[in-house]
Amino acid sequence: MSLSDRTKDILEWIVCILIAFVLALLIRYFIGTPTIVKQSSMYPTLVQNQRLILNRWSRTTKQMPERGDIITFEAPSETYVSADEFDNNVIARYNNEPTNWFSKFVYYVLEINKESYIKRVIGLPGDHVQIKDGKVYINNEELDEPYLQDNVTTNMGNGIFSDLVVPENCVFAMGDNRDHSTDCRSFGCIPLEKIEGTVWIRFWPLNLFGKVE
Repeated sequence: MSLSDRTKDILEWIVCILIAFVLALLIRYFIGTPTIVKQSSMYPTLVQNQRLILNRWSRTTKQMPERGDIITFEAPSETYVSADEFDNNVIARYNNEPTNWFSKFVYYVLEINKESYIKRVIGLPGDHVQIKDGKVYINNEELDEPYLQDNVTTNMGNGIFSDLVVPENCVFAMGDNRDHSTDCRSFGCIPLEKIEGTVWIRFWPLNLFGKVE
């Protein structure tokens, strides 16, 4: 084999690797991707180190999740809003957005240094969400939450976001492990554009393989 043939083979391999890499990124960003549960906020529904498949097609099509769906979303830049900081805006704050195309690519596509939360959708746009007496009410009706452990109560968090109407194109989400979850009770509602995907399938451990509800 001549040197030119070797060079040609190397270049073909490089092109193939680049194409495979780009395709993997496209599938991961627009269609679906595996992820690992790193938090305990969804216990007992999800346990740390379980492996999941996220459906990202809903993000691609800008589809609003349904009540009860488990979603992942970009963590707000402020995960706790005090009464002194509250400005009557019930939408979570995202103040540290990347500004140039490269930093956006690294952050949003490669997801380097990006923190995500996994929670369950409780309130949808237009819903009046109230947390009182340890329970959740949607439009003045108590929400049936069979996924919670017995005797679990829902505290009001900082109290600021315990009685609100969910804005358009936003959701109100909480963890199933209510006493150990930093969620919308602390920082407000999540914009649709910040939702990364909906949990679809748990594939590890194998004995729990299947759709997550």
